[in-house]
Amino acid sequence: MNKAKVHLITGGQRSGKSEYGEDLTLSVTKSPIYLATSKRWDDEFSERIKVHQQRRTEVWETIEEELYISEKIPEGRVVLLDCITLWLNNVMDHFQFDYDKSYAFAELEWKRLIQKDATVFVITNEIGLGVIPFEKSTRRFVDLQGKVNQIVAQDANEVTLMISGLPLSVK
Repeated sequence: MNKAKVHLITGGQRSGKSEYGEDLTLSVTKSPIYLATSKRWDDEFSERIKVHQQRRTEVWETIEEELYISEKIPEGRVVLLDCITLWLNNVMDHFQFDYDKSYAFAELEWKRLIQKDATVFVITNEIGLGVIPFEKSTRRFVDLQGKVNQIVAQDANEVTLMISGLPLSVK
């Protein structure tokens, strides 16, 4: 049985997922943890990270982890995990784009995470709504993202889909 209380927030790029997740997290605790999963891939991505950082006040404790996210979820705390998509980028990169190894790692790491006694707001992207990507590696990533999103949604107590900044309750 899962110990973690999970609220999955999904949607497209720039749909308002992170802002909504931040607001929800702050509505249940005055001492939130922000678990950041992104690498700084280039200057433009560093700017994206900076926007997220500047939005958060000093009440947030920030923890950065690129792979072993379950190890960074403290018992009894409220955590905003932002985000599954960037974490899976790191996982695929770590396993040299081997789908099977990446999926096995991600599934095991998620199962470890939900055994924590914590409240976790999880941000992810709904990336499979468009055209099928031309490149095989991109198709494999979209496949991995879709499968992992299904696992997370299955285990979540609540799921919200963000559409143009508006939350739609799914579960």
